[in-house]
Amino acid sequence: MDTHTRTSDAHSATLGLGSVLLASLPAALMTEAAPDRYTVEAVFTRRPEKDEVAEILGTRTRDDLGSAGFPTVELAVADRRLVIANTNLEELRDGLAAVIADRLAAISTKIHEKQDAAAIRFEEAAMREHTRTAAVTALAESITFQRAGSAARARPDATAAAASNEDEQIAGWSSEGGHGRYARP
Repeated sequence: MDTHTRTSDAHSATLGLGSVLLASLPAALMTEAAPDRYTVEAVFTRRPEKDEVAEILGTRTRDDLGSAGFPTVELAVADRRLVIANTNLEELRDGLAAVIADRLAAISTKIHEKQDAAAIRFEEAAMREHTRTAAVTALAESITFQRAGSAARARPDATAAAASNEDEQIAGWSSEGGHGRYARP
């Protein structure tokens, strides 16, 4: 049985971030009117899966950011973009980007391990079902609908004595006035 599991480039690639979306940055950057903290959008290297998005938005990610020294940073996902709120480019350059990249890699690894384990469980279940179906088929095919007197002839383990006894019965019936066509040659 050939079982196919879902494999794709998305599954094989670790989720990461490619670049900052320049259009998302405040126009006043590097001027006296520039805000201290703002939202930065970064483009994912691929579309995140549903489970990955849930992990990005989860408490573990917030806890990791806080323990790394970025307690005010908030993450959101918008299509193929990671929205990083309450930060700035300097903070990202000086360590936040690495913390986010590490967390995304950990999330990808965790999700891929779960998916791989589920694929193995599915394949094992399919193999068990295939084995069960083959056993049921073999059992059903072992059933023969023959009259009790002729079953010994059909079975390979029947003894010659049983066959001889059957021949005697047939000979006895043919002498009782039955038609000759029923006699064994």
